[in-house]
Amino acid sequence: MSIGTAFFPRQAELNAKQVWNEWAGYFAPAVYADFHDIEYSAIREAAALIDTTPLYKYEVRGPDAVRLLDRVVTRNVAALPPNRVLYTPWCDEDGKVLDDGTVARIADDRYRVTAADPCFRWFALNATGLDAQVVDVTEATAALALQGRLSREVLEAATATSWADLPYFGRRAATIADVEVDVTRTGYTGDRGYELWIPTDGALAVWDRLVEAGEPYGLRPVGIRAMDVARVEAGLVLIEAEYTSARHAIAPEQMYSPFELGMGRLVAFDKPAFTGRRALLAEQAGGGPARRLVGLTLDWADIEAMYARHGLAPMVSLTVQRDPVPVYHRGRQIGRATSMVWSTTLKEMIAFGSVEARYEPPGTRLEVEYTVEGERGRVAARVVRLPFLDLERKRT
Repeated sequence: MSIGTAFFPRQAELNAKQVWNEWAGYFAPAVYADFHDIEYSAIREAAALIDTTPLYKYEVRGPDAVRLLDRVVTRNVAALPPNRVLYTPWCDEDGKVLDDGTVARIADDRYRVTAADPCFRWFALNATGLDAQVVDVTEATAALALQGRLSREVLEAATATSWADLPYFGRRAATIADVEVDVTRTGYTGDRGYELWIPTDGALAVWDRLVEAGEPYGLRPVGIRAMDVARVEAGLVLIEAEYTSARHAIAPEQMYSPFELGMGRLVAFDKPAFTGRRALLAEQAGGGPARRLVGLTLDWADIEAMYARHGLAPMVSLTVQRDPVPVYHRGRQIGRATSMVWSTTLKEMIAFGSVEARYEPPGTRLEVEYTVEGERGRVAARVVRLPFLDLERKRT
């Protein structure tokens, strides 16, 4: 049975329609008002407060903490400076992705790992023979994503401190409402933003202070529907949407290597060893994987024509459609499209595509299956580079 996060008392008051999703055993607001458009606009034009507490959170501690992390993840954690964060996948021995998340160095021998799926057992098993401890701090740590164009102004108002010098993927401790908070310059929206890691018993005090400080800047609580649209625009993949964890996959085609998910740049072959290294080297020696992740933009005239055949005005989905649909080239299926949505900012239908490698180059013309009133058809699509939306302010 799902439970509320530490912020649930405030969320229940604000969630006008009581629309909740389930996220890792917690109630997660899908949307706070009638529709998520105003919440999306808060991300892109003002400031958004998003509860990300359901993420799994682990601390890896001890003299061999870095050895453990470098044994598990594909990035080079030994090269991570103090007070910095990196994003990384981790794989099984066959080089297939189990999960992806962040690693923050919060002390010389202490790191925080975030994950979408429960990964405690995987990290603990890999700690065999090492002087390192894996501690599950999920329930002890609440989390808020403060995102959006004016997120820095809100954070500065709440802390009475300048944050202009905190670099992208940096971290710093702070105090908000007399609560010690860890702040990272990260997020899942592709916009300027911060993530706040908060002791559970201080969560409501931090929420209240941020809401108070954010009122002049148009801060709004935002549900996962709006965050989902923003993360697709930002080209950020989602587990069980763009890929299936190798831990849950029941068929080979459900398993993906980092190079099939656009994560090849996150694989550090210069490390002497990590789980999946040999399999990934063999994959590269063979010319790379057969599938590649691309961006797809769908032809609006084709979509409009499908609705017109039924005497309807186009009614595109403003929420992300995660169920995969076929992608074709000259009548032959060559992949699938996932996370399809109308981009409010770009004013076009976008989707991720997992396609055969030969169709990866930008500008390639493909077709995507599209259904209107039970009639299946195909609309033209074009391969584009990811991310769809790349805002400079997310890095400044």
